Amino acid sequence: MAEGSKPDVPLFQLLTELLQQVESMSNQEEVELRAKIEALGLEVTKVPEQAPKHLDELEIAAELDKLSSRLDNVDKMISSAMASDPEVKSLLSSTADIWMPVITASADERRGFAGTSSEGSREEENSKQ
Repeated sequence: MAEGSKPDVPLFQLLTELLQQVESMSNQEEVELRAKIEALGLEVTKVPEQAPKHLDELEIAAELDKLSSRLDNVDKMISSAMASDPEVKSLLSSTADIWMPVITASADERRGFAGTSSEGSREEENSKQ
């Protein structure tokens, strides 16, 4: 990946290419899948709110529990998909260098690439014209 490159751009380029392949193979526009990719773009580029300065230990523990629960759910979904479909496992493994930097980005890193998924698709559309 080029230095200074934003990690969400290659991820959304990959997702767009995969969506186009699915649409061409099925000869149908995948409205629901496109909406999910857009929702993912919004989620990935969300910058976590600044935490209040005076959290007590119980509030911190509660927030950590919520985050842990969400991560467990994501892990279960990924594990289930990989176990049930070898193609999913292969795709996730072969593209990990693209999606891992996005999902593991810190708040500061997310600030650096917030909003680029929509910018990237606009740039792509403009370059095709």
